[in-house]
Amino acid sequence: MSINNQFQDLVQQADLNSPAPETEPERQAWFLARARRIVQNRRAQQDRALTFRVETFGCQMNARDSEKIVGILESAGFTEAASEDADFLVYNTCTVRDNADQRVFGRLGRAGHLKKNRPGMKIAVCGCMVQERTNVEKIRKSYRFVDLVFGTHNLYRFPEYLCSALESEGMVIEIWDRADRIVEALPVARKYPFKSGTNITFGCNNFCSYCIVPYVRGRERSRAPMEILRECQRLVADGVVEIMLLGQNVNSYGKDLETPCSFAQLLTEVCKIEGLQRIRFMTPHPKDLSDDLIRVVRDNPKIARHIHLPLQSGSDRILQRMNRHYTKEQYISLAQKIREQIPDVSITTDIIVGFPGETDADIDDTIDVVRRVGFDNAFTFIYSKRAGTPAAKMPDQVPEEEKSRMFDRVLKAVQETAHGRAERLTGRTMEALAEEVNVRDGRYITARLSNNMLVHVPGDASLIGKMLQVRLDECRGFYFFGTIV
Repeated sequence: MSINNQFQDLVQQADLNSPAPETEPERQAWFLARARRIVQNRRAQQDRALTFRVETFGCQMNARDSEKIVGILESAGFTEAASEDADFLVYNTCTVRDNADQRVFGRLGRAGHLKKNRPGMKIAVCGCMVQERTNVEKIRKSYRFVDLVFGTHNLYRFPEYLCSALESEGMVIEIWDRADRIVEALPVARKYPFKSGTNITFGCNNFCSYCIVPYVRGRERSRAPMEILRECQRLVADGVVEIMLLGQNVNSYGKDLETPCSFAQLLTEVCKIEGLQRIRFMTPHPKDLSDDLIRVVRDNPKIARHIHLPLQSGSDRILQRMNRHYTKEQYISLAQKIREQIPDVSITTDIIVGFPGETDADIDDTIDVVRRVGFDNAFTFIYSKRAGTPAAKMPDQVPEEEKSRMFDRVLKAVQETAHGRAERLTGRTMEALAEEVNVRDGRYITARLSNNMLVHVPGDASLIGKMLQVRLDECRGFYFFGTIV
């Protein structure tokens, strides 16, 4: 666990005999100190550790939010449980697609049964899903055993809400329409001690017609560059060798700051941090990926040779309906420029299939882009209607059987091009970060190349967190088996 030392000092100094401060982060430090006292008393009464479990759905930003939630719960004195049968259970939700909502509601139903057999159990639901009022009402009416509901804009107040949930029996609901500030100085429990995500922006201004994110994450807000750099420096001092800079659209970073700072400028400064060996970023938008950014990636070997460049569709007609602000040829030209400037780069993408009004001719255009760009991988999704988005109201929704047929066509094209690009690396020796013991065969370590591909090599847990020189011996489509050299 990595706890901001300054915040930890505030927790130690908190005077619980006085009212909670009004300023942040002092207020949350006070409530975290109070939560510690509550947990300590209950541990003494029950003569056992109190446990927690955080279940995360969705993107890297949700994963980063969960690290904060875990950090706060651990700092309060809870011990992580191996299952959802825990004293404090948190669902950090996603709402990009409808099936994400349904998965959460299904898990909530099972959690309700667990709670009947565990006196004092508390259940919290947070994240993007609960920024939609209809979902909050559904929880309020049909899942009345839930104790705490809070959204994306007020995550930093979790210590305060934690105390409310522990001290009350009713449902606590705190959903904000917008954020009032950025507060990052909170405990964080990283999933990996050797790599970490760092938020650089929150929210999105693009309003793609299919996307709920601007409505649940709010408008773009950038962190000050010096705050980001200090956080990265603290992470490196704590043993981190790889950092991923996170934002819904990292290209927009800094446009809202009093003193503008572009993403390319920020990335250049992050590269100067001694001890930091690899830098990733997620996610850029094709409409404003700058020549400066391409140059910075090209000229700095610390930056991973991987750019995730969401396409969504190769049809100009569909791109316009999606409100993506670029054309098919503009996208291809950008991808070609990236490959010319950074020959060893891996370009991956997102593709939505079955968008309202989409036809086989539109799918033909998408497949044409797949073949001309030669993606190293693509995350292909069947369009899911999200209430509250313009696309959900479009009259020409594509039937499910048509979506499935279109999806199969695109997936086949993606697999053909991706396999071809991967096979070209066979026999090369590349640097890979050892991340974990292979989940299927404990004789192997799973490592990640700069281009984001995985390679499995013989080894043990002592290698985890180290940069390895690996020969890529055998291509298995989207991953390799290799040998440490």
